[in-house]
Amino acid sequence: MTMRYMPDAGRLYGSQYARDPQAVYADLRRRHGAVAPVEIAPGINAHLVIGYGAALEVLTNVGGLWSKNPSAWQARLPDTPEVAGALAMLGYRPTALFTDGAEHARYRKVISDCFQLVQPHKLRRMVTEVSDSLIARFAAKGEADLATDFARPIPVRVFNLLFGRPDSDSVELSEALSAMMEATGEAGARGSDAFSRYMNELVQAKYAQRGDDLTSWIIDHPAGLQNEELTQAIVLVVAASFDPMANLISNTISRMVSDDRYYSSLTNGALSTYDALMEALRAEPAIANFGPYFVRQPVHFHGTWIQPAELVLVSYAAANTEPTGIPEEMRSDGGAYLGFGAGPHRCPASDPAVLIAMTAIERLTSHLCDLELTVPREELPWRPGPFHRSLERLPVRFTPIRPDQPGDSPWAAHSPSAPTSPAGPAGYATSGPWSS
Repeated sequence: MTMRYMPDAGRLYGSQYARDPQAVYADLRRRHGAVAPVEIAPGINAHLVIGYGAALEVLTNVGGLWSKNPSAWQARLPDTPEVAGALAMLGYRPTALFTDGAEHARYRKVISDCFQLVQPHKLRRMVTEVSDSLIARFAAKGEADLATDFARPIPVRVFNLLFGRPDSDSVELSEALSAMMEATGEAGARGSDAFSRYMNELVQAKYAQRGDDLTSWIIDHPAGLQNEELTQAIVLVVAASFDPMANLISNTISRMVSDDRYYSSLTNGALSTYDALMEALRAEPAIANFGPYFVRQPVHFHGTWIQPAELVLVSYAAANTEPTGIPEEMRSDGGAYLGFGAGPHRCPASDPAVLIAMTAIERLTSHLCDLELTVPREELPWRPGPFHRSLERLPVRFTPIRPDQPGDSPWAAHSPSAPTSPAGPAGYATSGPWSS
């Protein structure tokens, strides 16, 4: 038994939800208020927190009433394909995402400390090089699918480099992740095997020889993660970067190219790339409904009884867009959003995420300044799934540019100061950042 029967539950799966999730949230809000019963897959129920105030209560009270550990919920689930799919996202692992208290603090500090070692100017240069190389593949064609040709490859290649592997290895990582997330059966199993192989080779190589990269910093962190903890920490970084980052980039671009407030010709809009990105984080966050939480004791929460071992998901997308009745120009909260979460489990790498997305988008729009959608934005196809808000395709057209034409282009050589090694960010002592 997954949990007690929840009548009138909304469905967070299927084409109708993928096409217009805000309509589903509005209906749930009308019928249930701040907390609503939902199905995330056939037979798998959850309480969905869709009110902004209620969401903040959950996010900021972890360690008190609320826990992140799914073990009790997980133990009650039947052995079905739907459950296996849910556990791939929600099942317990020894990481910062599924732990509380001192254990969580230890895992989180590793990730936070190591990301602070990534120097912004070097990360920006890395993203610039990756972005330009991708743009160069389609710039002369006059059309592209910016979801598959641009947004999705960027985080794979950037984080592959940050992990300390050569750019050529990003193909292996990309194929493995795509198979794991999009396929089932034998294809999904092959993707899982390929990802495991990538992780094992990465960790073994860095144990044998450290470098100036995230993997080495995680290995050498004073927290002293054991093998399984180390692997899971890197897996968490991959999971938190691949799909969410790709979605953030494509969702932001889709807003920019369909709204004249951002530009009428990509160079003279009243609002900036940063404005578009913040609006995407608020109205269409890349991770829509993923914050999994569990109560430690029965509680009557915003009109709903919730029992221990029942799954509670925070809907960042619904909470961010809860109607306030206050005109935007009169709001004093600056358009507050939960796109990166809140409280002790807020994303510890939000600054690098914003830098990566902004740099990639600005490289794209600086080279291709007349991008336009080939279909109305309301007709863009979205990938189904309860957790993300992810475009399946983002088809655009633009004036082609050629490698031999004058002016800046994605084929242009970078400055001599740019790093020539593909191994990742450089500039730290070879003895490691934690050495005395």
